[in-house]
Amino acid sequence: MRILLVEDDDMLGEAVRDGLRQESYVVDWVRDGGAALAALSAVAFSALVLDLGLPRGDGLSVLRWLRQGGQTTPVVIVTARDRITDRITGLDAGADDYLIKPFDIDELSARLRAITRRVIGCAESMLTVGDVMLDLRQRLVTYRGEPAALTAREYAVVELLMRKAGCLATRAEIEEELYGFEDDIGSNAIEVHIHNLRRKLGPLFITNVKGRGYRVDNGR
Repeated sequence: MRILLVEDDDMLGEAVRDGLRQESYVVDWVRDGGAALAALSAVAFSALVLDLGLPRGDGLSVLRWLRQGGQTTPVVIVTARDRITDRITGLDAGADDYLIKPFDIDELSARLRAITRRVIGCAESMLTVGDVMLDLRQRLVTYRGEPAALTAREYAVVELLMRKAGCLATRAEIEEELYGFEDDIGSNAIEVHIHNLRRKLGPLFITNVKGRGYRVDNGR
C-alpha cells in the first residue's frame, strides 16, 4: 500500500517513514499542508497519516479539503492534541482514526491495516487465491502452506492483485502502488516483478491481459 505521511517534525517523520517502509509500505513524506494537497491531487493513496499542526495550511484544512472533494482515502490523525474536543473535531471532519503522540509504529501499522480493510469492505484478514494465501495482519504470503520469500514490492503487487481478485489492475495502478515520488521506475520493472512472482507462487497465479494489465482469478 502507498501511504502519504504529512508530518512537520523531521525526527518523528523520519522514524514513521522508515518504520512503515520496514512493514513493506510505500511512503511519501511531505512536511506542510500545501505539499499534502499537491500530493493528494496527483496520487490515489491507500491511506493518509496526517499531523494537525502544519505550516502552509493545518491538518484539519487538508482533511476538510479531502472530504469536501469526495475522496474517501482513509485518514489517521497523529497529533499531540489530546483533548476530547480535539478528537471529536478531527473525527467529525472526516478522520477514520486518531492517534496521540508519542505512539508506537506497530500500533500505527495495525490501525492502518484496520481502516483500509474497512474501506475496501474486507473484514477478513486472510485472502486466498488458489494455492496462495495472504495474511494482511502479518503481511505474509504463503504458497502451498509455506512462507514465500518476497521483496517488499513483490508483496505489494500480490496484495494489490489479491484485494482486486477477479478484477484487472493496470500497469499504471501497479506502478502507483509500488513507487513513491522519489523512486526511479525502470521501463520493465513491473514485468520483472511479475516474472519473479510467477516463479515463487506458480506460473498460473497471475494472468497477463495483453495491453491492459494483470489480474488473479478467484476460481484459480
